[in-house]
Amino acid sequence: MTQDELKTLVGQAALSQVSPGTIVGVGTGSTVNKFIDALATMKDRIAGAVSSSQASTVRLQALGIPVLDCNEVDELAVYVDGADEIDHKGFMIKGGGAALTREKIVAAQSRRFVCIADESKLVQALGAFPLPVEIIPMARARLIRQFAALGAQASVRLKDGQPLVTDNGQHILDVRGLQITDPVNFELEVSQWPGVVTVGVFALQKAQVCLLGTAQGVRTLTF
Repeated sequence: MTQDELKTLVGQAALSQVSPGTIVGVGTGSTVNKFIDALATMKDRIAGAVSSSQASTVRLQALGIPVLDCNEVDELAVYVDGADEIDHKGFMIKGGGAALTREKIVAAQSRRFVCIADESKLVQALGAFPLPVEIIPMARARLIRQFAALGAQASVRLKDGQPLVTDNGQHILDVRGLQITDPVNFELEVSQWPGVVTVGVFALQKAQVCLLGTAQGVRTLTF
């Protein structure tokens, strides 16, 4: 199967993780778009969704799925989102779509994180995918130097030749040259650097389940 077909497969499989009558946490990205399309088939059996990005909100609303504000909901039973990388413990790198801060907020509000991904995203150690870090722009140069001190190379993500601006009005650094062997401590450390809004390591908000699209079908990993 093509990568797009694998994404469709896991997007549909994620419906099994959604309980009727609940509010569903919905992530961002091309794989999640497949889940949103599938979720529309049961929109009359859920109470609505909490979205992690403006792009997902637009897609949900276009399909007739009510979108609630995070502050209107105490807790979500499940959050469904993709990953740029996921290891065998459920730790992830996320933020390729620049929605990492809101994704982390919704994940923290959910009892269970279900990751949907194709098998190319499963890795032994995090770091081959450039690590997204959402930052306050005035800290850019200093944060680039701090990553250089770790032996990594950080650069500002661009869109149309200008720094990409997130839904939160901030910028993204993409950090290359990392091998993250201790995701929890790495996330804790970098999160404390002044000027960092969110680091794209999801270790404190790790996945409990991963639905992995493979040529043999959907493989379920639990952590």
